[in-house]
Amino acid sequence: MGRFTLPLLGYLAALAALVIYALVSGDQRFVATGDSYPGTLTSLAEPVGYFTAALAAAVCLGGLAYVVTTARPDTNGVIDPPAFRIHLVLERVSLVWVAASALMVVVQAATDAGLPALRLAESGRLGEAIGASEMSRGWIAATLCAALVALTLRFSVRWIAMVVLLVPSLVGVLALPVTGNASEGPDHDYTTSAVIVFAVALAVLAGTKIAAVISPPAVDLYRRVLIIQVACGTVALIYGVLLLAEQLGPTGLTGSDYGRWAIVAAIALAASWITDAAALRRARPSLLATCLPAITALAAVSAMAVQTAPRLLHHKYTTWDVFLGYELPDPPNVVRLLTVWRFDSFIGVGALVLAGAYVFAYVRLRRRGDEWPVGRLLSWLIGCAALLFTSSSGVRAYGSAMFSVHMGEHMTLNMFVPVLLVLGGPVTLALRALPPAGDGAPPGPREWILWLVHSKVTAALSNPIVAFVLFVASLYAVYFTPIFNTLVRYHWGHELMTVHFLLVGYLFYWGIIGIDPGPKRLPFLGRLGLLFAVMPFHAFFGIATMTMTDTIGGSFYKFVGLPWLSSIGDDQHLGGAIAWGSSELPVILVVIALVAQWARQDRRAASRADRHADADYADDDLDAYNAMLRELARQRGQQ
Repeated sequence: MGRFTLPLLGYLAALAALVIYALVSGDQRFVATGDSYPGTLTSLAEPVGYFTAALAAAVCLGGLAYVVTTARPDTNGVIDPPAFRIHLVLERVSLVWVAASALMVVVQAATDAGLPALRLAESGRLGEAIGASEMSRGWIAATLCAALVALTLRFSVRWIAMVVLLVPSLVGVLALPVTGNASEGPDHDYTTSAVIVFAVALAVLAGTKIAAVISPPAVDLYRRVLIIQVACGTVALIYGVLLLAEQLGPTGLTGSDYGRWAIVAAIALAASWITDAAALRRARPSLLATCLPAITALAAVSAMAVQTAPRLLHHKYTTWDVFLGYELPDPPNVVRLLTVWRFDSFIGVGALVLAGAYVFAYVRLRRRGDEWPVGRLLSWLIGCAALLFTSSSGVRAYGSAMFSVHMGEHMTLNMFVPVLLVLGGPVTLALRALPPAGDGAPPGPREWILWLVHSKVTAALSNPIVAFVLFVASLYAVYFTPIFNTLVRYHWGHELMTVHFLLVGYLFYWGIIGIDPGPKRLPFLGRLGLLFAVMPFHAFFGIATMTMTDTIGGSFYKFVGLPWLSSIGDDQHLGGAIAWGSSELPVILVVIALVAQWARQDRRAASRADRHADADYADDDLDAYNAMLRELARQRGQQ
């Protein structure tokens, strides 16, 4: 029980604080919003259930990150005993996550409906209440992700499985924050992007700290864990301030319970960060000392999440506030697409980080005296610049409200940016820039990249047929099913589409023109055929979009009601034309790159053949010379 005592005490103390707050505040937070009071039991269950599920999710995500970065797998990829101790904890905590999230589906629906949870369950209208509550549907998504994590943990102890489980854990952690305060009101595009980064950083911080208490890292891994925690604490503080600046409103920090809980969270995060930073500088253990502040911060954020942000209570809503978060009074033109910037603090910052990391690795190679093609550097930087522009300029601002601009955004993210990023060869650069771990040392980033690139999961996803199906089928699945009608409504939906189309585009072009190690590639003629096989599908998609009578995402675009857009149908037809015609430039770029690679391979093959021929010729001369010497020796012997 010893190593579990501190996290358990932290959880119970935070839980007691939330119970006291719920009892003391009573119906106050419901009166402020004009909602009906659901009763003492349900109002008490909401913050308690939210915090319990959020802490369990944080332990799963942070624990998986801890295992991935500290494990020393054997030759079969099975994690070592210290990592297995965390694995056993995650098995049990993931079940708590499943149960708490499932319970919160009902509690959240009842809270939003203003009814006691038991009465709602008995009324037979639970399904209607869940359908009317966005956060309740978010709890359903969290439950499904938690169940997937729990099931996989039960049957696998391999390192690569822990890496894969980071994905559903991330989705489960984000399912609630992106459906809460951050997704509503003016500038909710800013707050949604910010809360994505904040929620992940806070969850990893709390989870790694609890994991470090349960299974302390070895001496040679201590600094690595501290670096992760300092980085997460820094990100959480920065993005927390950005969120507060948007959410507080005229009441300030002390004028509402929301602001007062924010003060608690800020103090706890600051205390955790200061302790970690000092420990990193002194290289002294202090992981146990900072476990409680991280749990406290998570509890305070949970208390904030179950009440409406003050700014939303003091704002007079417009249709644009609800559906976009900003105004678009003028139609798009070249100038506005270039100058109307709404910086995306998730995708935009990601593009800057990718560019900075690549430049850092490039400079490191050059200082070491190694060469790296400038063309690859330029390709990567142009790709990152295109990603930044597409996600943060007027292309995103208007693309969130118009199908035609959105389709231009989609084609850029799916067919242009991935080509440039693939040609940058980031994996090869990382493997050359990162030092190997060395004999006896714990595996580091270089080893992680090698394991991931050569894993069965990567081999399956990057298989030419699988990549082709993902690349083509996702286009039809998103736009010709109700999926787009859901995703286009929310800013998190646009972020999800961005990430998805980037990844499937990267996988597809990696198998065709990639220079990094990884998938088993087809012969050049096969790759060229696969590339041209995509074109009819894109052409048919564009033609179908141009000619169909139904409007894709029509209900959303009608609600937005852009005053200067005369016809939603005509705008969709324009989007289809963009999809049809804009695929040619990326294909030309890929064909040029593929032919150039093909020519270089032929030159290398010819060069190897010449070297072998020269070696064979030299061997023939040597054999003839030796034969001559033997003949001379024989003749002397006869004399």
